[in-house]
Amino acid sequence: MRKLTPTQVLALGFPLIMLIGALLLMLPAASAAGEGTPFLTAAFTSVSATCITGLVAVDTGTYWSTFGHVIILLLVQVGGLGFMSIAVMLSMLIRRRVTPRERMLIAQSYGLDSVEDMTALVKRVILGTLLFEGAGAVLLATQFVPIFGWGRGLWYGIFHSVTAFCNAGFDLLGGYSGAYTSLIVFADNPVVCLTIILLIFLGGIGFLVWTDFLQFFRHRRRFSVYTKFVLILSAVLLFGGALLFLVFEWDNPATLGGMSFGEKLVAALFQSMTLRTAGFATVDNALLTAPSKLLGVLLMIVGGASGSTAGGVKVVTVGIVVLTVARTLTGHREINLFGRRITAEQFMRAAVLLFIQFTVILVGTVIFIAHGGADPMAALYEITSAAGTVGISFGLTPSLGVAEKLVLMVLMYFGRVGILTVTYAVSLGQSREKDCITYPDANLLIG
Repeated sequence: MRKLTPTQVLALGFPLIMLIGALLLMLPAASAAGEGTPFLTAAFTSVSATCITGLVAVDTGTYWSTFGHVIILLLVQVGGLGFMSIAVMLSMLIRRRVTPRERMLIAQSYGLDSVEDMTALVKRVILGTLLFEGAGAVLLATQFVPIFGWGRGLWYGIFHSVTAFCNAGFDLLGGYSGAYTSLIVFADNPVVCLTIILLIFLGGIGFLVWTDFLQFFRHRRRFSVYTKFVLILSAVLLFGGALLFLVFEWDNPATLGGMSFGEKLVAALFQSMTLRTAGFATVDNALLTAPSKLLGVLLMIVGGASGSTAGGVKVVTVGIVVLTVARTLTGHREINLFGRRITAEQFMRAAVLLFIQFTVILVGTVIFIAHGGADPMAALYEITSAAGTVGISFGLTPSLGVAEKLVLMVLMYFGRVGILTVTYAVSLGQSREKDCITYPDANLLIG
């Protein structure tokens, strides 16, 4: 293990956790029927949970037992926080010193370049997670307990709070509202919907933004450029996406058409937020209009913020590319943001990640269409959902064959681990590059 690079440890650590989770889910005690589960079904569920995606091969609420639900929840929590954060937390509990190598692993698991003060960051992450998930569980329990009773209602509050904060999208409501229906039955419940929205947002803005807020309230320090950019982009995506969903779905009787004005607003906000990376649903995504489906694909590609439980290429990645293009079109050579310059290296890193994500989604979609004969939009939606670790689906996953499920598993793994390792590798390569030789500028025709 000591000979492995941080990238290799991260790349191998997640599959190990997935394998352990799959073996546990194969046990007869993990299924509601008390029978052993096929390896592919157990592995798909384990990968989806560890990669905090939410795509399922079987309905979570009805297929798995309470033991199975606990295993899934633990995998979601480990996947959301990162296994290295869990390991460091245990080290701190037994008063073991965190080594510099472990600090580097934590930094990479959060997609960070710096390894400074990693122990303090992990403490804030753990405490903040427990605080937000606990508060969310209490709010959700106030709605679930009257329906399911104290024991089941409290458990449902805890489970859905954790999966919402970790942006995973697993739910246990299949036995109440029907298999694969997610939160559709609670679409008219503002407490449930707004609590889930807030949990998704808090988990998706990133732990560094939390730190900035903490420093602001403690010491009145100004927000960093990164935090300002994340908050502005998140607000634009949330409210802009909700507005477009309202326009596209206002008269659609299969989605928002039959709702009151207030219910439409909440449903549009929920849809805009969950598509960024969460995987819950209060409307049937298969019944959305074509423009809404395309908007959903774009939101799934973007995802949340770096150093968070969210997936996608991250909001700042897309923001840097869009800002650079906009400033270039208006004749600017320097790209400035809040009085700070965006470097060419940052733009190249963002462009590379965006290109890789688009390529992965394109290749996956082509494979789905060519091999399984799936509808192009359904295939694109499913592939983008897996690559962005979102979990939203048209209901295609349970009926897929072995090859298609394996493709989704690879994409979920790439969405959770691949983007981090690519980001780290590009950053490391740029930092190590030595410009010993400078070549003359190339005179190339563009456009």
